[in-house]
Amino acid sequence: MSTALRLGEKLGKLTWAGRTAHILKEEIDRLQQAGSLSIPKEPGGWWHQYVCPHHHTELTFDAMQVDASEFLCPHGCKIEGEAYRGAWLVFKHQSLARVALQSAAVYAALGEKSYAQISKRLLVEYAEQFPLYPVHPEAQSWMLKGRAFHQALTEAIWSTTLIRAYLLLRDEGVVFEAKEQAAIDAFLGLLAGSMEEYRHILIHERNNAENNYTAWLNASLSCVYAARGEQAALEALIEGQGGFKHHLSIGVKADQLEFEGSTYYHVFVLRAYLISAEMAQRFGIDLYATIGAEGQSMRGMLEALADLADDQGALPALHDGPLARDPYAREIAEIAEQGLAIYGIAGLAPVLREAYRQLGAAGGEQLEALLYGAGEAVDRAPDLEPRGSRLWPDAGFVIGRAAGNPLSFLADFGEHGGSHGHYDKLHLTLMHTDQTLTPDFGMVPYGSPMRKSWFAETASHNTVSLDGRSQAPHEGRCVRYEANESTVYAWLQSTEAYEGCTLNRHLLLTGEWLLDWFQVELAGEEPKSIEWWMHPAAQTHSEQSHSCDEVYKLLIEQKDAASDAATASVQDLPIIGQFLPGDSVDASGSAQLHVSYALGSDPKQHVSNALASDPKLHASNACCSAATVFHTALVQPGDEILAVRTPGDSVDPSQSLTAMLHRRNDRKADFIHVYRAGSRAKLTRISAQEIAISVPGQTNSSKHIQLTADKGLLLI
Repeated sequence: MSTALRLGEKLGKLTWAGRTAHILKEEIDRLQQAGSLSIPKEPGGWWHQYVCPHHHTELTFDAMQVDASEFLCPHGCKIEGEAYRGAWLVFKHQSLARVALQSAAVYAALGEKSYAQISKRLLVEYAEQFPLYPVHPEAQSWMLKGRAFHQALTEAIWSTTLIRAYLLLRDEGVVFEAKEQAAIDAFLGLLAGSMEEYRHILIHERNNAENNYTAWLNASLSCVYAARGEQAALEALIEGQGGFKHHLSIGVKADQLEFEGSTYYHVFVLRAYLISAEMAQRFGIDLYATIGAEGQSMRGMLEALADLADDQGALPALHDGPLARDPYAREIAEIAEQGLAIYGIAGLAPVLREAYRQLGAAGGEQLEALLYGAGEAVDRAPDLEPRGSRLWPDAGFVIGRAAGNPLSFLADFGEHGGSHGHYDKLHLTLMHTDQTLTPDFGMVPYGSPMRKSWFAETASHNTVSLDGRSQAPHEGRCVRYEANESTVYAWLQSTEAYEGCTLNRHLLLTGEWLLDWFQVELAGEEPKSIEWWMHPAAQTHSEQSHSCDEVYKLLIEQKDAASDAATASVQDLPIIGQFLPGDSVDASGSAQLHVSYALGSDPKQHVSNALASDPKLHASNACCSAATVFHTALVQPGDEILAVRTPGDSVDPSQSLTAMLHRRNDRKADFIHVYRAGSRAKLTRISAQEIAISVPGQTNSSKHIQLTADKGLLLI
């Protein structure tokens, strides 16, 4: 099914290809001139340890460096230590493998032999060095150990880049001398032995064939078998237990999302699948159209990403995974280019554009474009049809979109996600066509303690916690989902987050507004602190008191994987103010709190009380933003809505943000919030089970909504 062009042909058929090839050539020249194309004799460590212990930001990596023993944080910290050097070496080895592939691609495109020689030299030197790396003695006990890296997983990924470079050179007629070929053959043999051994451990000893490792071990072996011309071995790998077809059937849900519910690992596994398919194609085997046991397919996985992306093309950071990171952006670009070229999935064009924007290559001047791009720039950025709503019933996500409303939502109700899951059931991401307003802020590198002390915790998500504690790992459910062009309704429920607690989140999106009615009920007689969280990624404007000196006590409970012993600690989050509702009170005693968010503004400026509640005043002070989202909350007697200082996003946790905490000490709580783009909505409580929403200035805009026990929300 692949429609790939040879790189030399692309220069004649695609106007951008020549310019991209020359830009990539100049990158290699700069690295060569810096003397940085020298293979380290030391193996790499674990890249997740490349994180500042003070700011929890990923340390900087410069491919121009020949060697390094001191590592820089973006905030100026200078970090030393073996763990950091080992992590730096991971990046160095990976960057050199990429240079090998990039040099081969430049040679294939431009025909300049010196670039074939650069690629060939790197390949042969790595082949000669690989047997000298030990099976890593410093790897952590849970890891499948590699030679060139702590993890065999990292080795598998790195090897696919090297072997693709080798195959590309061979395709272009480059000949390896007998001694060089012998070194490469020895490398391929050692690599195959370790990948086959680890597949056996995962699939047969640990009974864990669905692991994302397996997809990459398969991809590495597919490259080895392609390089050695071993079609029978490749076919056995495709058809066998834990092989391509079996992994597609067990590692991906029937609704086309990877089983861990993580966007990052979905991309991770899909990229491995596409590499395996590329290798199989060399034997005339078409894996691009393969269908799993429950309809899973690479096309379906790519279409799921096109549906999940926001209107800028950014993928949500569901469960473990970075919010933004250059290596991840390259991975996204690689699969998106193939999704467009092979399957013609137009919805991937914004995803591709956003990946290239993050890489500072708005014109797509990247290796991924040269290798996999198959159309002109205009073909890779088509005008898109409006997207509708979508429910992923197996993975447990739902997206709501309604015609005419620039707001949309994404909510999580599914499985915990195993070791990559977060305590985040019923989390809500609120999106606008200009910006995602309340994203999941992603995950820091795993070497940071903030992975478990903040970013996986309930309070870091847009959902409900109790008494400062995180939810238990569990699976919620979608009770009801209805969608048409103008209205979307999702009723999501959790009964296992806390003992004796039922969470019901009702999300109703119309062409005018989004209603979020989150109801919490406790079975016991004792009241608890019921806590509704929202983390906006834009500056908040509202009337607010700054007289608070209280702290929110976040209870961190962790279990030691080896001993199963539990430990608990408390993290204090400063409460920096209280949001003030308006003076008017309805018949139920409830008041309205009006807040606005200037899209495109800096959320790190914290909550501003400089603006009154007049929407005209808000709009005129929206930080030159293209749009403003207005938020109305119903503040009932006994409720308080607080501004809480929290860590920042996973790109830079040290740059603190301000969260909204709506809490009530009771056995039952109704958190009722409505969002509207452009101007505010008015929210009135008619009775315990009925509210009215209207838009000031619009005649006949009032809508009555009733909450029923059997059907959820009903528009009356």
